[in-house]
Amino acid sequence: MTNQFSNRSLQVRVRLANLFKKYRRLLKRCLPLLFAISFFTVLLLDNLQSTAQFPPPATILQPEILQPRQLPRQKIRGVWMSTNDFNVLKTRSGAKDAVTQLRRLNFNTIYPVVWNSGYTKFPSMTAKRAGIPFFFKGADGQDILADLISQSHRQGLLVLPWFEFGFMTPETSELALNHPEWLTQKRNGSRTSNSAAGEVAWLNPFHPQVQQFIQNLVLEVISRYDVDGIQFDDHMSLPREFGYDKYTVALYTQETENPPPANPADEAWVQWRADKITAFMAQLNQAVKARKPYAIFSVSPNYYNHAYKLQLQDWLNWVRLSIVDELVMQVYRNDLASFNRKINLPEIIETKQYIPTGIGIMAGLRNRPVSMRQIKSQVRAAQKRGLGVTFFYYESLWNYAQESVELRQSGFKSLFPRFARRSRI
Repeated sequence: MTNQFSNRSLQVRVRLANLFKKYRRLLKRCLPLLFAISFFTVLLLDNLQSTAQFPPPATILQPEILQPRQLPRQKIRGVWMSTNDFNVLKTRSGAKDAVTQLRRLNFNTIYPVVWNSGYTKFPSMTAKRAGIPFFFKGADGQDILADLISQSHRQGLLVLPWFEFGFMTPETSELALNHPEWLTQKRNGSRTSNSAAGEVAWLNPFHPQVQQFIQNLVLEVISRYDVDGIQFDDHMSLPREFGYDKYTVALYTQETENPPPANPADEAWVQWRADKITAFMAQLNQAVKARKPYAIFSVSPNYYNHAYKLQLQDWLNWVRLSIVDELVMQVYRNDLASFNRKINLPEIIETKQYIPTGIGIMAGLRNRPVSMRQIKSQVRAAQKRGLGVTFFYYESLWNYAQESVELRQSGFKSLFPRFARRSRI
């Protein structure tokens, strides 16, 4: 029965997609009706195949067809806890002190990293089955994530585990070495790109086994821990130079009857790949909500023009299709004028009308401190526009600064004079 409905759903998608391509201009006036019919037909068929773990590749609708649901406005006052914060989290006393300090300064959300460099920060059977030999644990052998959640909830803070690396993984990781068929490549055969994390490979987001792996990781966290949601960032994407692996080339050729264009920036080629990632994110959202309906599905991308054109991450479509419950756009700028331009972009103005929306602000790096004056100016600019804020990352809030710890902490207290409790959706 599942295969019957899967095939029927696939046929509906493919036929509608081909019809749209052949008669695009002729049917321009009828597009809203056709897309509405397409969406509800696919939705009905997909609901019938409840036992299937992964539906066939979907044709994503144009964003204007669906209006996103209105969610309660909530003030995001968050901080990412990265691998650099491992020394803080590895002891129970360190985690308790960190959460207590954040609560005293009226933060309300923590995004702890749980997926980085091909390893998990929690005991994962999914990772173990993929040949990943270990996970990060505390000094006393404790489950760091479980401890942090317990400490945070006692003090009224939400915890949204952060799948930082998304589809990205080091080429030398066990994951990449054990599953080379899961990796995608550039047209010249290269399988790596340079990133803030160094030279990395990319899991193929169009490959069903990769999708299954990522989904299983996410569902492990959602099912095993009392989390308030999950978060993905700009690495839940693919640099546009990639997608020339055998699997993707065959899939694109099958669906379009043409090989992928040589130009990775070709408009149709970019959209086809971006739509596939959108389809997976929609599917992942449904799987998460089936396990934990109140879980916040959060994303933290770059600004839209960069995210879509260079990373195939059509996050504005995700918002419009109600895939996303919360958005935190990364705006790491030293210049206030440049910062203001980014937080005034149309996509942010639109998004904040529907879901809690924040701006990711750089609090500093070990070798590049950021002044409290800059942090204050950016936070106040965001607050003036009704936007929340999230800082990268915990230790740099006050440990790598030129100012004293006391001055930094009093600065954050002045920005958040009262606690703003967040609730699950």
